[in-house]
Amino acid sequence: MELSLTRTLQALADPKRREILQMLGEGDKTAGELAARFDISAPSVSHHLSVLKNADLVRAERNGQTIVYSLNSTVVQEFLQEILQLLRVGEDNHA
Repeated sequence: MELSLTRTLQALADPKRREILQMLGEGDKTAGELAARFDISAPSVSHHLSVLKNADLVRAERNGQTIVYSLNSTVVQEFLQEILQLLRVGEDNHA
């Protein structure tokens, strides 16, 4: 669990990755659709997607020649619950 939280926090540390997650929150997208919104190289976008996939925040599904990316909302919800739990523990220590 600790490794999962660390991996998620590291993935969320980059503003471009957070923007990718926001875009995927609006619906599934191909790598090309995601890359079109950024002024960075395709390999850089691929790297960001790889980090997000390794943190299990994003899923990738091959559809012929195209890979379609989607937000793994289950992991996002679990992450938010863990953060809320950490905040509650902090509150208990200050009471």
